[in-house]
Amino acid sequence: MSNLSGMELQNLRHLLLFSETDKEKYKTYAESCTDPHVKQFFQKESQSAEQKKQTLLQFLK
Repeated sequence: MSNLSGMELQNLRHLLLFSETDKEKYKTYAESCTDPHVKQFFQKESQSAEQKKQTLLQFLK
């Protein structure tokens, strides 16, 4: 694990929570859409939020 300060770990935790929330929010939006273009947009945003979360998790290794 990287040598992160307490404040950095707290900020990282918040960013991870925000990314997870965004991922689930966009996934829910995509599931409720009927327009295929809008659905695809939200699916891509959900995937992007997951990738962001995975990138942030790398800081904990």
